[in-house]
Amino acid sequence: MVTTPIKPNIQKPVGEQRVIFHRLSWDDYLQIFNALPQRRNSRLTYDGNTLEITMPLEDHEFALRLIERFILILVFEMGMKLKTMGSTTINREKLQRGSEPDCAFYIQNQPKVAGRNVDFETDPPPDLIVEVDITHTDIDKNRLYAAMGVPEFWRYNGEIWRIFQLENSEYQECEISPTFPQIKKNDLYNFLAEAQQDEIEAEHNFRSFIREQLAIT
Repeated sequence: MVTTPIKPNIQKPVGEQRVIFHRLSWDDYLQIFNALPQRRNSRLTYDGNTLEITMPLEDHEFALRLIERFILILVFEMGMKLKTMGSTTINREKLQRGSEPDCAFYIQNQPKVAGRNVDFETDPPPDLIVEVDITHTDIDKNRLYAAMGVPEFWRYNGEIWRIFQLENSEYQECEISPTFPQIKKNDLYNFLAEAQQDEIEAEHNFRSFIREQLAIT
């Protein structure tokens, strides 16, 4: 039974390649954004005057897809509602900020945006955003998503899962997810460790574990 975060055997993996542009205006950012093809692997993040273009590599995508599956399993087993936004571009001109997060979800506010496209200028932000940053990022993502009003923000650096809850326009780190209070951090670490050997078995074991936990409560 794994009780500690996954740690690389030799050195920390390279999870992303990044290109940084400083001193860019909102119009500069939009010009670059509109010039890029809609179908691309890179993700853009703009915060005030800094644009970061991220190209995810294998370690990034492996962790991200499994965390996304972790969330989907929890939502399904707990009978919650869900609208998955993936890496949908969130541009907020009034805030001079834009992001294509690793994955985003409407859970509590799913009924407000169900059955239609989201307008981020008028609709509530996603209830939960997840970012995997194995390598250093120049963007202060806590400040970015706090400014957007995202209630819950998860960060994973390849070893540690950090959970942030928005309180008074700032993030406070917490040990338990407000959305999934039945889950502990070790549950994700166990799931990721098992999935390195067999993703299907890891999912089966996690679903069984969640059902047992729900039966107890």
